[in-house]
Amino acid sequence: MPVPGLLPPGPVGRGPLEPWPDTVQWQSISTDLIWVELIRLAIVVAIGLAVTAVGWALSGHWLFGLALAVVAVLGLWRAVAIVRAVRAWGYAERENDLLVRHGLLVRRLSIVPYSRMQFVDVSAGPLERAFDLATVQLHTAAAASDARVPGLRPAEASRLRDRLTALGEDRAEGL
Repeated sequence: MPVPGLLPPGPVGRGPLEPWPDTVQWQSISTDLIWVELIRLAIVVAIGLAVTAVGWALSGHWLFGLALAVVAVLGLWRAVAIVRAVRAWGYAERENDLLVRHGLLVRRLSIVPYSRMQFVDVSAGPLERAFDLATVQLHTAAAASDARVPGLRPAEASRLRDRLTALGEDRAEGL
């Protein structure tokens, strides 16, 4: 017998982000982005360790030794988080909008209507180019609603850019 105020047994009501909408076909990004992000992290951790080690060598204070351990542990924790975070990225093209999902602890689902897009950027820094990756950045009138899809192969980034641009122009004409 159901108790008033309690949910019935079985599937619990779904929130807007849990799980990601399963009515669309999600495209994942390249796992090569993991290496790009790990290299970036390694550079930052190496600088942090070097600065801390120099401070420890010059002062000999035990707090610098503790700081070295903290930098190393945080670096390892972030490396694990990077692997999981890259796998959480995805995008889906629907009839009237583009969905972009990412995040582990704080999940984010951005829905960008094609008619609201002002322009689409494709960018690739030196590390991304070394791993043959690019990022598609969508710009809308509202700065807070901009979305990006990192870790795409250049051919896919160009295809997505061209498709989004064409759909944006078609939808904007109807306004």
